[in-house]
Amino acid sequence: MTTTPEAPSAASLMTTLPGHFYTDPEIFRQEQERVFESLWFCAVRAADLDKPGAFRTVQVGRESVLVTRSRSGQLRAFLNICRHRGARLCTQESGEVRRALQCPYHAWTYDLDGKLIAAPNLVKMPDVDRTEYGLVKVALREWLGYVWVCLADEPPSFEESVIGAAVERLGDTASIERYGTESLALGQRVTYDVRANWKLIVENFMECYHCATIHPELTDVLPEFADGFAAQYYVGHGASFGEEVSGFTVDGSAGFERLPEVAEDQDRRYYAITIKPTVFINLVPDHVILHRMFPLAEDRTVVECDWLYAPEVVASGVDLSKSVELFHRVNEQDFEACERTQPAMASRAYRAGGVLVPTEHHIGVFHEWLAGRLA
Repeated sequence: MTTTPEAPSAASLMTTLPGHFYTDPEIFRQEQERVFESLWFCAVRAADLDKPGAFRTVQVGRESVLVTRSRSGQLRAFLNICRHRGARLCTQESGEVRRALQCPYHAWTYDLDGKLIAAPNLVKMPDVDRTEYGLVKVALREWLGYVWVCLADEPPSFEESVIGAAVERLGDTASIERYGTESLALGQRVTYDVRANWKLIVENFMECYHCATIHPELTDVLPEFADGFAAQYYVGHGASFGEEVSGFTVDGSAGFERLPEVAEDQDRRYYAITIKPTVFINLVPDHVILHRMFPLAEDRTVVECDWLYAPEVVASGVDLSKSVELFHRVNEQDFEACERTQPAMASRAYRAGGVLVPTEHHIGVFHEWLAGRLA
């Protein structure tokens, strides 16, 4: 049974969600249904499906979703379920087929637009509607070079719920469009298997009260973070690079040329955006870092993190390690902290939850949003 946080006991302290919100399998099941399966979910980078027949399967809530590129070059998404007897259609995480998707159980075969095109003895069943018994389609949108899917029968407005989150953070759409994320190239991808509830990861990303404690490299580059400044709370604010810092790198050395459309007032600044429920976007002058979370259990979350650069930078073969290493360390430091916190969620000491200090109060808005989804 879900409960909402109690009223704060003092003006400086706000109560968090109770501990069982992070450990209860039933609450996680409700989140799968009412959050992950009801909202837009960032599934895969579009460029990863670079030719017709390329596919990837992703876990969205309780469903396996198959994303593929059709013969006409269009991206399509379906439930990864054969319409015959319910077998998993594609059992690999990613791959490529030549012309069709075939179930390994009874060989029902579908074209890349999801239509049933063949099956043993199908010609002897003329009453079978090949469109009606095609794969179940999933709503799909492209934005920032990524494929977003929604399992809801009536998906919420993409403009309001996804693009709107960027506008709420930056003030307008132009501020994120200037980075040209859809045209950037993948420089590095790291997958993290985090033994923690997805909400702990979101809460961690939203605040910087912990930055001085566990992120020495980041606070060297962004000195204001050492004071616990909650940059995401302020519309349009980007954390400034330190005076002696040349680039967003692990040692503050120079990075690469500023992306061509990034505005002058965005230079030498870092912007962080949370797009609920499972996406983090990090904007710096010469690259973009995008996290996609895949919550798999109440105590396990897989995070895919992409570092994206101008295509000519990646094509040149230049060493990206100092650029990648900064946020890779931040990720490892954050995820270790989340894993250290997860066991305590089941403690009697956290039965009523913890507290948020003033620089973390905006996390309470996230908790209210989640309680509203589960109500």
